[in-house]
Amino acid sequence: MERVGRFALNGIYLGDSLVLMKDIPDGSIDLIVTDPPFAIDFKAKRSNYNRSQDRVLEGYNEIPKERYYEFTLRWMREAHRILKDTGSMYVFSGWTNLKDILNAIDEVGFITINHIIWKYQFGVFTRRKFVTSHYHILFVVKDEKRYKFNKIEHYPEDVWIIKREYWKGKVKTPTKLPLEIVKKIILYSSDEEDVVFDPFLGSGTVAVAAKLLNRRFLGFEIVPEYYEFARERVARTERELFAGRR
Repeated sequence: MERVGRFALNGIYLGDSLVLMKDIPDGSIDLIVTDPPFAIDFKAKRSNYNRSQDRVLEGYNEIPKERYYEFTLRWMREAHRILKDTGSMYVFSGWTNLKDILNAIDEVGFITINHIIWKYQFGVFTRRKFVTSHYHILFVVKDEKRYKFNKIEHYPEDVWIIKREYWKGKVKTPTKLPLEIVKKIILYSSDEEDVVFDPFLGSGTVAVAAKLLNRRFLGFEIVPEYYEFARERVARTERELFAGRR
């Protein structure tokens, strides 16, 4: 079984990424794709998502706003250390904590290649402000002359219009990335058999996308309910792939 330090590849681990990342060797990861915790007064209530109450997992792990920059610096320093010189990182961020993300990227020594806008549909009524219907994706590298970039589209643009996923009739986490957007990132910035890592795995989308695209993956998740959810989702993907090859 192939490993990265003490971690088996194609594995998901329960625990604090700030602790677990210290056991990943220097320069061993090809691509990091992650949607870190927010720095807002977010309550992962089932009713917030217009879902049946028995089908949305609770337990979202929040970072206090006053500690968010320090938290971001800590995990980004580890990310910079474990990423290969040819590696890339994509960080998802809402506008509320974007300043901390951008400042930490510069402080740690990453080089920003693109600031991608993900435009989605989100039906929230507002009276005194514009409706937020986009997310930020920061594409950064360690070496601007050596990173991988596969031109999978003839004219790659930095605004992506991709719908959110609503899993009707299925158990889900309150926040999750669409599989389509993660697959797009992986195809652009890695090759088959590369190691894709997500320190804040959540519902497991990065691991699932990596598996589907024949990449090796590693993921950490601190919330036990999300960890179990992601493990089952990856296992189900593996079963479906195996059945398809028979």
